[in-house]
Amino acid sequence: MQVNGIVAEYNPFHNGHKYHMDDARSKTGADYTIIAMSGNFVQRGAPAVLNKYARAEMALLNGADLVLEIPSYYSAGSAEYFAAGAVTMLDKLGVVNNLCFGSECGHEKRLEQVARILLEEPEGYKIRLRIKLRQGYSYPLARSFALMEFCPSLSESAEVFSSPNNILGIEYIKSLLRRRSAIIPVTTQRLGSDYHDRRLGNYHSSALAIRQAVFTRQDVGFLRGQMPESAYEIIARDFAQNRPVHPNDFSMLLHYKLLNEGEYGFDRYWDVSPALSDRIRNNIYNFTSFRGFCDLLKSKDITHTRVSRCLMHILLDMKADDWDAYKEHDYIPYARVLGFRKSAEPLLSAIKENASIPLITKLANADKILSAPALAMLKKDIARSNIYNSVAAAKSRQPMRNEYSTPIIVI
Repeated sequence: MQVNGIVAEYNPFHNGHKYHMDDARSKTGADYTIIAMSGNFVQRGAPAVLNKYARAEMALLNGADLVLEIPSYYSAGSAEYFAAGAVTMLDKLGVVNNLCFGSECGHEKRLEQVARILLEEPEGYKIRLRIKLRQGYSYPLARSFALMEFCPSLSESAEVFSSPNNILGIEYIKSLLRRRSAIIPVTTQRLGSDYHDRRLGNYHSSALAIRQAVFTRQDVGFLRGQMPESAYEIIARDFAQNRPVHPNDFSMLLHYKLLNEGEYGFDRYWDVSPALSDRIRNNIYNFTSFRGFCDLLKSKDITHTRVSRCLMHILLDMKADDWDAYKEHDYIPYARVLGFRKSAEPLLSAIKENASIPLITKLANADKILSAPALAMLKKDIARSNIYNSVAAAKSRQPMRNEYSTPIIVI
């Protein structure tokens, strides 16, 4: 049995995602494809535009056989932690042969070269990195310059460590190397629009461009050419009843929490430095919206995306101490199923025989099969999903989704 693993957000699922899944299967000859997918909160520090079950259904109708939820602590983390959580989950299933991901460069070996330097951190590289950080560069820029100075041959391929999908690919490979995993990295070169391209094209638009258009247009008919027909039908069905979820929908909740905890500071939250904590406290009364606050707080040494992630960590009660506890238990203690294809029964059987973590298909049974630390992580994930579900329900004037009574997707 050949099994591909893919780490994704599908926010929302579009033609590029379909192309990647098909290309990965063609390259590897895989019998099955497992998706480790972000839940209701995604890696750039924002809520998903539509809920995780709708996005899982899109994936299953377009080539996926099993969709698992990446716990929110990792799905809303930086590239390093996002990759660590997702790769660990796939590795612990005991059946995944290939880790398939998109990249701008399309060369696994080139990405692996950078990954090894970042993982091993030779002294020459660390010295250069410290110098660049002292000079005031943001961490991503400092790392890029330090890599090029330490390994001049990389200067010819500077985009390798400056393009978003390349960066994620490097982190995936780092995680595989760190775990000494037998999973083989396989990359597909990204087609069409750039990751950050906000312009809507004719066919291969970026997820960002699609989201921007969704937020600004009343009729979703324009999406028909941007995604497979089955995915379009799902998003059209969902948006007929529910409105797309935007970061600013969480503005009042975030401002309340900042006001309520301002006197204590915020550096106890994950990835929030003392300097950023002070900036937040000093600007609380200038808060207008989630996105507006990100714009206000960003600076030369901290990007808009990192600010957004940090504010989301505060809102979702993600503490710095949690990381030590999760690392102690090897990051991922369970795999929660969002959906599967009936034809994937042999895959599910193989996972049950080979996995080192339990599969959760019913939340009501979780306390019977999970350890105390695993159950604690799951309960925090449910609480965070409840925040998303409550905001989405209020915006659409619909009843709130109950995580315990929502069935997994079966195709």
